[in-house]
Amino acid sequence: MRRFSSDYLTDTRRGMWADRSALAPLALDSRTRILDVGCGTGELTRVLREETDGEVVALDADRALLDEADADYRALGDATRLPFCDDAFDLVVCQALLINLPDPRVAIEEFARVSSDRVACVEPDNAAVTVESSVEAESPLAKRARDTYIAGVETDVTLGSSAAALFREIGLADVESRRYEHERVVEPPYDEAALEAAKAKAAGTRIAEQAPTLRRGGLSPEAVDELKNEWRAMGRDVVEAMAAGTYERRAVVPFYVVAGQVDAVGESGESGESDAASESDAAGEKRD
Repeated sequence: MRRFSSDYLTDTRRGMWADRSALAPLALDSRTRILDVGCGTGELTRVLREETDGEVVALDADRALLDEADADYRALGDATRLPFCDDAFDLVVCQALLINLPDPRVAIEEFARVSSDRVACVEPDNAAVTVESSVEAESPLAKRARDTYIAGVETDVTLGSSAAALFREIGLADVESRRYEHERVVEPPYDEAALEAAKAKAAGTRIAEQAPTLRRGGLSPEAVDELKNEWRAMGRDVVEAMAAGTYERRAVVPFYVVAGQVDAVGESGESGESDAASESDAAGEKRD
């Protein structure tokens, strides 16, 4: 499974869910117990807690990230081997998790096992990202780097647009998919995050970090170095434009909110109330 830093997760989720209408298929106002799988630093967890009176449990395999999530309970665990009884929740959901798993099907099957009612995911299609920039070189360079990265990455980072089909293949019923566009805009006055991002471009940080994946995507070591040099030159133009107060950038990442109903045939038949109560003690430290 691919791993990410707290700073990366915070930066890429900034401003998400200003509009929460795409979350309607989750019926959050009717939930009694929700599991947020692969919660990271808890960006979706926070939204879930704001939209439901029910209990929200956050789970992640990374203790440092999990410690930042504000949930009713927190649990350390693997998305493909959830440490909960069958039917312990009435909604199991994840955000940008399945695209980072070698076999997302296994995780969805686990979601269905521990849910008595609904399974959902919020996943992007990174092949459909668009970038518009006032620095002429940025948009085509970002697309070239992104296309090469997608060709070399070892998981399906475009999964969002096909997640509904995967839900149906697994046997979930009444599958619904809604497209949600996460728009990230940089314009003056620039905040600290935007300034730091510009400095990272000028340093070629992203290309350096992604070099192994870019090589798997078909670039030679020399071509990676060339791309890094072009990226750094573009970054210097961004820094210069920011100093002049003329830099603007708009990126749109399409996410798909997919939800499906657990088939009653797969239920354990045990009391959901009993399962939920038994797992409350096992889930971890309770949050106030």
